Amino acid sequence: MSTARMLSFAEAATDALAGAMTTDPRVVVLGEDVGRGGVFNQYAGLQQRFGAARVIDTPISEATLVGAGLGMALAGLKPVVELRVVDFALCAIDEIVNQAAKNRYMFGGQKPVPMLLRMPIGIWDAAAAQHSQSFESWFAHVPGLVVVCPSTPHDVHGLLRSALASDDPVVFMEHKTSWGQRGEVDATQTVPLGVSVVRRAGRQLTIVSWSRQTQLCAQACEQLAARGVDAELIDLRTIWPWDRDAVLASLRRTGALLVVHEAVQVAGFGAEVVASVAQALPGCRVARLGAPRIPVGYSPPLEAQARIDADAVVGAALELLR
Repeated sequence: MSTARMLSFAEAATDALAGAMTTDPRVVVLGEDVGRGGVFNQYAGLQQRFGAARVIDTPISEATLVGAGLGMALAGLKPVVELRVVDFALCAIDEIVNQAAKNRYMFGGQKPVPMLLRMPIGIWDAAAAQHSQSFESWFAHVPGLVVVCPSTPHDVHGLLRSALASDDPVVFMEHKTSWGQRGEVDATQTVPLGVSVVRRAGRQLTIVSWSRQTQLCAQACEQLAARGVDAELIDLRTIWPWDRDAVLASLRRTGALLVVHEAVQVAGFGAEVVASVAQALPGCRVARLGAPRIPVGYSPPLEAQARIDADAVVGAALELLR
């Protein structure tokens, strides 16, 4: 008998967090508007179920709430810090980068920092330049941080549970427009950090992506198949640590790599994947596709200029294989 349930992205996140809070009294939530369910409804009903002492509404001060979460983690709790969108996390960059990420190292491992930092990423429809950014490469660059970018309800459920079981600070990046996405979630299956998944098997080309962009790459794979190109699609799921071995194993068969992400292409994490592959497999053809280095516009035509759609992925793949 199947143990899978159909849940939305938001429902899967809420269910995983509720399970963790039920089994582990150290897990607490703090952030702006979490008491009313959060801006994306990803905390729906949790304050009513666990009380205001464990689902804590905070003032509008990201530096304060991340600093409080850091103190809670050092005191033995497992805080889930809600930052609403990744763009607002920049107000707490010192607490994240200079404090949470480095505490274990600078104090000889005496105190781990088991803190989950939720920072939704990506273009948020008609939200303009200050609410539509993707900064996964920023945080992947910082020693001491784990960086997670789930793309399905099943993965957000499993990865959130794995993140809460970690003793390291985890930057957890759900896409801002994925919350209503529905899919099967099997809570009996674990999704470990640092392990990718093959969304589609193929022989001629390896496409690597993560977060919501994985769905657009899946559409591109179907379009490529109609043109006679058999592409394999790997969803990294975790940006750091990333599943280098799985990517290299795929490329030893296909010989061609295209990395696709919604973030700006310049200095994006795709560059790390491409460079690592080029060093390990010098004969492999490599390419990357990301957004142009422009702010995301408010109007639909301007916003569209910053998007990487399935047609763009198909074009980049065909160019690589030409």
